[in-house]
Amino acid sequence: MEEYMESCYVVAIVVVFFLLSSWCLMVNRKKNELRIRSVSSKVDRYPILHRMVYESDTMAISQIRMNRSRFYRSGDTISRNVTRVCNAVLRLHSQLLKKPEPVPEDSTDPKWKWFKNCLGALDGTYIKCLVPFEDKPRYRTRKNEIATNVLGVCSQDMQFIYVLTGWEGSTADGRVLRDAILRPHGLKVPRSGYYLVDAGYTNGEGFLAPYRGQRYHLNDWRDGHQPTTAKEFFNMKHSSARNVIERCFGILKARWGILRDNSYYQVQLKNKIIMACCLLHNYIRQEMPIDPLDNEDVLDEGTGDDEVDDGVDDGDNINFYWYFKRVDSI
Repeated sequence: MEEYMESCYVVAIVVVFFLLSSWCLMVNRKKNELRIRSVSSKVDRYPILHRMVYESDTMAISQIRMNRSRFYRSGDTISRNVTRVCNAVLRLHSQLLKKPEPVPEDSTDPKWKWFKNCLGALDGTYIKCLVPFEDKPRYRTRKNEIATNVLGVCSQDMQFIYVLTGWEGSTADGRVLRDAILRPHGLKVPRSGYYLVDAGYTNGEGFLAPYRGQRYHLNDWRDGHQPTTAKEFFNMKHSSARNVIERCFGILKARWGILRDNSYYQVQLKNKIIMACCLLHNYIRQEMPIDPLDNEDVLDEGTGDDEVDDGVDDGDNINFYWYFKRVDSI
């Protein structure tokens, strides 16, 4: 009997010791989790969020998927919240999109004083996207990339007036612009105003293109080169002013890394992300007196449609109203 009691006493001591050890381990584990979560929230999350904004989308998504425990959220939760945030930003489009303002008659701006009543400039740009395999031929660009062709219209101070997303990368810029004009709530151009466009678009009422067959791009006027004819002078001033849309796209992509690289999001959500980034770009420029990206040399390459030469001289392919307007303004 005494031996039995001693055995029970030993077993009881072992059980109590085991329970106390388990309790201590659980307490220490919770403390470590809280400490790791606190350190992660203060130290580790900042560089991850920095990569999400400023570096490539591929790297950012990879970091989220590999270090998901740091955010304590699943990939599905992150995707749903990205969609919700995009939808919320898109509802503010009427407040965030810039209202077009024509260049006044007494303008002294060295770039814009030559273009009275001009509302800004427009162009297209490629933004990489993820599409099903069967749709890749339609989204393949002349640069052999899978991308969507985005039309952007910006003001003289590099704020977006109108943005159209969703067109396939193989679509010509002129076709995208035509769709934007024909939409019920699409791009509206007042009769007294116009936008500057490159040679990839048709010259006509509301859209002022440069002369074909003449020097045009800013690189052509470097190293002391000066225009020798009225058409070259017009092209030089046109290129200097229209450059605003290339800088606008360049700053947009420099600001949002998700627009510079391929995305894990399907093209439908990517189109929302593009529009949301454009609206946030406007908000930043409205609220910040000095945009730190203004001093960076960022230019967008565009779609390259203006490099296509159809062999037709500009004199045979222009609207005569705009012809006399251009010559008389020089």
